[in-house]
Amino acid sequence: MLANEYNDNNIDVFVQKLPSRIKLFWFCQLSGWAVYALLTEIMIKLSGDEPWRIHLPHLVMDTLCGIAITLALRWLYRQASASQHYVVAKHVVLLLLAALLWTQFKWYTLQALFGSWWVSMTWFDFGTWTSASLTMLATWTAGYYGIKNYLTSVEERERADKALHLANEAQLKMLRYQLNPHFMFNSINAICTLILKNENTHAVSMLEQLCDFLRYSLYTDPLSIIPVAEEIDILNNYLDIEKGRFQSRLQVDIQADESCQDVLIPSLIVQPLVENVLKHGMIPNQPIVIKVNFESHNQGLLVTVKDNGKGFTKNTPMTTADSESGIGLSNCRQRLKLIYNGYATLDTGNNAGGGAWVKIWLPVKEGARDAAH
Repeated sequence: MLANEYNDNNIDVFVQKLPSRIKLFWFCQLSGWAVYALLTEIMIKLSGDEPWRIHLPHLVMDTLCGIAITLALRWLYRQASASQHYVVAKHVVLLLLAALLWTQFKWYTLQALFGSWWVSMTWFDFGTWTSASLTMLATWTAGYYGIKNYLTSVEERERADKALHLANEAQLKMLRYQLNPHFMFNSINAICTLILKNENTHAVSMLEQLCDFLRYSLYTDPLSIIPVAEEIDILNNYLDIEKGRFQSRLQVDIQADESCQDVLIPSLIVQPLVENVLKHGMIPNQPIVIKVNFESHNQGLLVTVKDNGKGFTKNTPMTTADSESGIGLSNCRQRLKLIYNGYATLDTGNNAGGGAWVKIWLPVKEGARDAAH
């Protein structure tokens, strides 16, 4: 894989694909040691009496040795943490040994540059240089574990967010795929009745409409958002099927403002509301009138479904979220909650002259009208 990346002659692409943990580590590593070299030059080397030919090579070797030691410490820290026993004690010992090693390297390379070998350190020099080495390595260790814990926390949050997102997607798909079995049964039964009456042309037309509706329901992405115009088309397709059952008893009026035609909404969000009217709101032997309206309202889209049926009562299944009968309205509430994170609303009530109304308000994002084109 790495070979293929290099063969692309695109180092930028390769770097972008590196894990964020590696990129952040090397950025902090190199920038930290650059600051160390600069501070050492300003605070120690320039104020000392070492000639340039001595202190510049020594500063370079000092910094490179520090980088090598920290890389070794990183590997040793991982090994020490793997056993889960005496982890803190192991880290302290490794840190002390690394500080002593670095101090000895700095001392003997400096003496070598001056032309002297095996000059022993005074206790003052030993304490001063070792304290400086220990301070630098301890600071590096604290930074290393701070970054490591931060990245681990970020990765855990990303995994949790991804798991929640996948769970929400699965729930949304489940809600969308819950076709009402009564609708299927009644539609097929109506088609059979038309065939028995030798109304074959009408039966074929109704069967084609049912197939179109089922194809759209099953093969359209449950997570997709569609223009209002497309939602109206599939709603009309569904109502044409129901008109085959109820004939002249079903009267429908669908209106949409011109400005709302291209506004994006969740697919099949209105159809369950109309289906609930036909299932729970009809009065026997009385025509049912359903009015659906799409309009702009409060920087969002307001969808209103009204009927002249029974209306809502305390015991109406449609108002009971946990009722199997009211699954259509309940599904709409849950889908809106998952998709809009609580910003969308769904309200119900009764008309003054009889019948019920359901209102959905959806926030419209910037560019939602243009995204459909």
